[in-house]
Amino acid sequence: MQTQGGQGDEYVSLLHGAGGEIMNALIADVLTKIKNKNVGGIGLESLDDGAAIPLAQGGYLVLTTDTHVVKPIFFPGGDIGRLSISGTVNDLAMMGAAPLALTSAIVMEDGFAISDLRRIVASMDEATQEVDTAIVTGDTKVVEKGALDKIIINTAGIGCVGKPVRDCGLKPGNKLIITGTIGDHGIAVLAKREDFHFRTELRSDVAPIWQTVKAALEVDSSAITAMKDPTRGGVASALNDMARKSGVEVVIEEKLLPINQSIQAAAEMLGIDVLEVANEGKAIVGVEADSAEAMLNAIKNTKYGTNAAIIGEVRTGKKVLMTTRIGGTRFVDAPLGDPVPRVC
Repeated sequence: MQTQGGQGDEYVSLLHGAGGEIMNALIADVLTKIKNKNVGGIGLESLDDGAAIPLAQGGYLVLTTDTHVVKPIFFPGGDIGRLSISGTVNDLAMMGAAPLALTSAIVMEDGFAISDLRRIVASMDEATQEVDTAIVTGDTKVVEKGALDKIIINTAGIGCVGKPVRDCGLKPGNKLIITGTIGDHGIAVLAKREDFHFRTELRSDVAPIWQTVKAALEVDSSAITAMKDPTRGGVASALNDMARKSGVEVVIEEKLLPINQSIQAAAEMLGIDVLEVANEGKAIVGVEADSAEAMLNAIKNTKYGTNAAIIGEVRTGKKVLMTTRIGGTRFVDAPLGDPVPRVC
């Protein structure tokens, strides 16, 4: 947090919402101090992709919520509506839960075009149909012009699962699967926002990936040790979070990372590490080594998993490392924040 005037007052900055170490510090220092009733299961203190509440009849109710402030609200490959549904569906999926139902709360500023609202709602509806779920309740508010940047959407989702998948279960010997190319969303949104022109149009990967995750679970759910979607802060932030919580070392290989050439070229031109850029249609899956190939094949046979790859493994230690194409090894540190703000 920023300090001004020597008075000890602290203020939120854009980095506090960018998915890196600065955001994590704010959450740990302030937001996890909320006093809540211990209902068992997985709660706020776990900082997982959602909460998992044990049910009397067995299994768990999984609950997650997310607020979306992407700028611009329309971008190649999607819009704020598709993003809002995908983000919530994917958070449920990371805990192994099928999306049963969603909520949506929309806040708009005075003067927002109803034609744009229709387009956004149609996009939300299309995304829910992809994973056979629905928005069952919601809320709408309008504030005075200039009180916010056009539109904000909050979505929440519920699902059920017998045993939740955690992001802290990696074990030495596990293989790591990424379900597709990385960096697509953040770079595409930045290019649209700043009106950058490249030879090839850059498109976001935003998608609800429950069917991809379901295919992996159906191979052998007990072989999946951890899952996380590399959103804000990208693959670097997600891997560091998983490694730290699991108490292990992660080693990935640069040559195995699936990256679109156009995204890599744009990132290099902009001086951005593609490992730190947000994705909105991908998952990192930790899996027992003897099930990795079968799970990879199942993922690759889904709509959003065709570019999936095994990118590394888990070892004993406490770091995240990457072996480079030229034969060296470098640390992959958790970024302070995503280099591209306002991407989700």
